[in-house]
Amino acid sequence: MNETRQANLKRLFAPKSIAFIGGNSAVAAVEQCVRGGFDGEIWGVNPKRTEMAGQPCFASVADLPDAPDAVFLAVPSQFAVQTVAELREKDCGGIVSYTAGFGELGEEGIALERQLMETAGDMAFVGPNCSGILNYVRDAALWPFYHTGKSVEKGPAFITQSGMLGNTASMNDRSLDFAYIISAGNQGMLGVEDFLEFLIDDPCVTAIGLYIEGLRDVKRFAGAALRAMDAGIPIIAQKAGTSEIGAQLTVTHTGSLSGTDTLYQALFDRVGVIRVDSTVQMMETLKMVTVAGVPSGKRIAALTCSGGDSTMLADAGEPLGLTFPQPSTKIGAILRDLLPPIATVGNPLDYTTPLWGFEEPLTKAFRAMFEDGYDAAVMVQDYPVPASPEAYEPYDADARAFITATREAGIPGVVCSILPEDIDETTRRRLMDGNIAPLQGINDALGAVAAAAGLGMRRAVVDDLDALKLFDPVPASDTTSVLSEWEGKQSLKTSGIPVPEGRLVGASGCAQAAAEIGCPVVLKLVSENLPHKTEAGAVHIGLKDEQAVEDAVRAITESVAKYDASVVIKDFLVEKMVSAPVAELLVGIRQDPAFGLVMVLGSGGTLVELVRDTATVLLPASRGDIESALKTLKVSVLLDGFRGGAAADRVALVDAIEALAQYAVQTRETLVELDINPLMALEDGVAVADVLLRVMSPNR
Repeated sequence: MNETRQANLKRLFAPKSIAFIGGNSAVAAVEQCVRGGFDGEIWGVNPKRTEMAGQPCFASVADLPDAPDAVFLAVPSQFAVQTVAELREKDCGGIVSYTAGFGELGEEGIALERQLMETAGDMAFVGPNCSGILNYVRDAALWPFYHTGKSVEKGPAFITQSGMLGNTASMNDRSLDFAYIISAGNQGMLGVEDFLEFLIDDPCVTAIGLYIEGLRDVKRFAGAALRAMDAGIPIIAQKAGTSEIGAQLTVTHTGSLSGTDTLYQALFDRVGVIRVDSTVQMMETLKMVTVAGVPSGKRIAALTCSGGDSTMLADAGEPLGLTFPQPSTKIGAILRDLLPPIATVGNPLDYTTPLWGFEEPLTKAFRAMFEDGYDAAVMVQDYPVPASPEAYEPYDADARAFITATREAGIPGVVCSILPEDIDETTRRRLMDGNIAPLQGINDALGAVAAAAGLGMRRAVVDDLDALKLFDPVPASDTTSVLSEWEGKQSLKTSGIPVPEGRLVGASGCAQAAAEIGCPVVLKLVSENLPHKTEAGAVHIGLKDEQAVEDAVRAITESVAKYDASVVIKDFLVEKMVSAPVAELLVGIRQDPAFGLVMVLGSGGTLVELVRDTATVLLPASRGDIESALKTLKVSVLLDGFRGGAAADRVALVDAIEALAQYAVQTRETLVELDINPLMALEDGVAVADVLLRVMSPNR
């Protein structure tokens, strides 16, 4: 974004004057702006009106008394280009285009939208086909729908690619006070990445929520998200479209295993974006990080006055990775002295109803509980709705004790209700004044705590943000070639990646090669147009002598001829037989047109598609990221030694995967895809058993 457009975007978000252009939708937007208390100039533009919702109205843009900082555009699409040209001539700052009928309608609409953007020039243009912007910091509503938000000094921002979801968020009854709600629309000019980069530098923004269907520039998004992590601004994303679609067919297993949604998850994990599955989780997580803060881990102190509540907390929290460490011997003894005899000393702590409503002894008990050191505290409490102040007092006493104890312990605190509706607005505000997040619904509350804790843990292990920046995707080539297995292995070998000792020979030389290497050996047909050899019967293993090798040459020749008569049978690879592996893994690396270099790790061998045990890592990757990805795999149990079996050499395995990742980075300008299946994890070392390497041709 150039400096002029950046300046105009600032004018759009801090307007001193707003023009509303159009008919009924413009009138509705003026009404919302007036109702919100905007204290700047409000002008209508419509040749058939002399006023707009009580505000002065002018016949044309040229008649406006000054250049508006912001414009709400709601004219028919056939008049939009001319109107935008007039606004540019007037030196307008930014435009929010409610006007639709552009790229969402097909080729003609795309062409018209392109013309509209060219006409807009360096003005900041939001949309077209968007609901608008709600700016609660400046009380500026460029928005035609009723909303229940209020003026704030700071708060979370919400960027959505669904206009109506912005409308829904603006009417939330969860005490989530937004600073901005932005409907991105078609993103003809400004997209999610632009808004992120802008909002990160706004001191009024405490967190950013996203509803996204897709990103235009993954690298820019990643850079902005890393900057947000560095600035301590959490990003919470709900990604629409979770089915595995859009993965281009490739000759490797990797392309079929790493769908678009998997790549987004890998991106979010990498750059510290909290991903949620629903809009409710979005709201609760935004509230959590904005009010209580980000926990440094998942060690939770849980407090209830009911055994049933304690069980529900544990049952809901453990699948999310939350842990409830039991009190130490010392603290357990202190708690038994402080609590009634019927209390259950543990975590979750059931402090029982005899202490319910007694602030001083509860404060002592909560203080003692937190001395063991936790990352966050959660108290379960459902409030009566409606009720008298007297009826609320016992609940409020518990909350005051909780506020005092969490503040002294320096950990984020959450009061959650079992039923979402069981914390009223007044109570929520009172808890928020004490920096306690009032979360609604036990499952969504614990989901928010776990999600926020994941961010805290990611922050703790990231020490070099620059190392997490993505490469620019390499443009696809029309001409690619698949190297033979021999060529591929020799290329890997030069980079220090362990491959078995082998010889490339003709059919008549196989037995001699086996004698030189030493049996047992593996025999494979090497052919560029036979990328997957097992299905064609082109691999024989465990050949114990020269005669067995000669027999295997004949068998492979006959089998491949039946499988595909067009395959040229010329070269054979004779390799030293590797000892039985502890486990077989898949390592696949490919160029993705949006995400750049993508590495997939998983269970390998012939059942790779059936097992589908994979983890996706974007490159470049740190050793820690590779180790973390391996730990998520089911095959990791085998690597550690399963049921008394041998354990794999994890250090050598990670060394090899790290070397493969570095090889891909170094050859990224020509690498299309690299598929190793299997990578054999041995008790002592590793071995690349098979490799498929596709590269761009030199004349691309």
